[in-house]
Amino acid sequence: MFKKVLVANRGEIAVRVLRACEERGIPTVAVFSEVDRSALHVRYADEAYCIGPAPSRDSYLRIDKIIDVARKAGVDAIHPGYGFLSENAAFAAACADAGITFIGPPPDAIERMGDKVVARQTVARHGVPLVPGSPPGLRDEELIAFAKTIGFPVMIKASAGGGGKGMRAVQEPEQLPDMLAAARREAASAFGNDEVYIEKLIPNARHIEIQILADSHGNIIHLGERECSIQRRHQKLIEEAPSVAVEENLRQEMGRVAIAAAEAVNYVNAGTVEFLFDSRDNRYYFLEMNTRLQVEHPVTEFVTGIDIVKEQIAIAAGRRMRYRQEDITPKGWAIECRITAEDPFNNFLPSTGTVTFLQEPTGPGVRVESALYRGFEVTLYYDPMVAKLVVWGETRAEAILRMRRALNEYRIGGIKTSIPFHQSIMDNTEFIWGTFDTGFLDRLRLNREMRRAKEYEKIAAVAAALVAHEEGRKAVHIGNAQADSRRNLWKQAGRIRAVRGLW
Repeated sequence: MFKKVLVANRGEIAVRVLRACEERGIPTVAVFSEVDRSALHVRYADEAYCIGPAPSRDSYLRIDKIIDVARKAGVDAIHPGYGFLSENAAFAAACADAGITFIGPPPDAIERMGDKVVARQTVARHGVPLVPGSPPGLRDEELIAFAKTIGFPVMIKASAGGGGKGMRAVQEPEQLPDMLAAARREAASAFGNDEVYIEKLIPNARHIEIQILADSHGNIIHLGERECSIQRRHQKLIEEAPSVAVEENLRQEMGRVAIAAAEAVNYVNAGTVEFLFDSRDNRYYFLEMNTRLQVEHPVTEFVTGIDIVKEQIAIAAGRRMRYRQEDITPKGWAIECRITAEDPFNNFLPSTGTVTFLQEPTGPGVRVESALYRGFEVTLYYDPMVAKLVVWGETRAEAILRMRRALNEYRIGGIKTSIPFHQSIMDNTEFIWGTFDTGFLDRLRLNREMRRAKEYEKIAAVAAALVAHEEGRKAVHIGNAQADSRRNLWKQAGRIRAVRGLW
């Protein structure tokens, strides 16, 4: 096992990895930016080193600084968490060059799955079903011609994409040129690569992903599926395991396909294969493979009882997996809500400030992954997710009821959070029935806007009636003034000015 592990991350995931290391008896090293000097991950680690200013490009994304700290601290492994450098092949290679184990997949697997076009070509050769899509390297006019062959709607995607960046849904052919230009600009800004491609857009699809584990001895298993269809702007907000849409035979089939995708790139460590699932005909299509730990991994841990982070560490240390596929039997139901520092009543405007009060929910089946404490400063420098609330129940109904209870107990003062949004979703009929898909929040917003439009119509009607009434009243006043003019012109002018002055 490793002698010392550096965690190249911050926030709740850094705390999560530090805890796993401590339970394995491994000393830890944290890195932090100048604004994170008092962060919880800094307090929990055995050693901590500042690596630069607040902007992540000057600190958490600096490979050279992190490798320098790793050498100075004498670590023999680095866990990247998720985000930042977790899917950066150059970072994984730099670790290898420095004689340090990267707790994640090999650089080649990261690189091949990181380019979505290359990933599609790679897994297709292993029988993984794909959404119809364009070949790589096409110019705009060629992409427009291709889109016409598969029909609209289509989805534009960045080849080097992730996190919803460089993605555009296009409903009509006339929208495509402008959308292509916008997607290319966004992809260039986010990834330094403006290459995009086109896929057929599958309406009312669900987002289903399969968690896999692979060791360096040729063993690969899947841990079942997660349902991640509740998304806002392609960012997941609520996840659960298992999915109400997946039966056991389909679960095993998708699991086998996910393993085939991992085998296609000689994958080792934890990874997730994402699919679009069309519940109308039970067909599923490869979306991408995330070559890292996922934010939503706790829901899988809850239903399988496997500590995925500890397994990552053991696999990276060269150990053989303790589990076989026949050992994996998901039990119960888990739901995760991502708690973000955003105002759901103001179009999810980011909220910053000092946490003045904190009361986290506890009790049976409740787990909070957080780096918050009273006095913690939430800034605009990093992702707005500040905590994850995860619950488990023997049934989905019990999990929903438990999540409602936990959300009601959760108190975070000093900043606005997405807790009210999650409370409304837990009460939503479509969510409770499990009939949602990736368009769920768009429909919810549309319904809300339609209700608001009807309210506006009522308000407008009342306002029109009031205006008509007041205009009539003014006419009476002016008419009376004109009648008075026969008696006094000065008095008439004064009354007219007084009436007009009111309006």
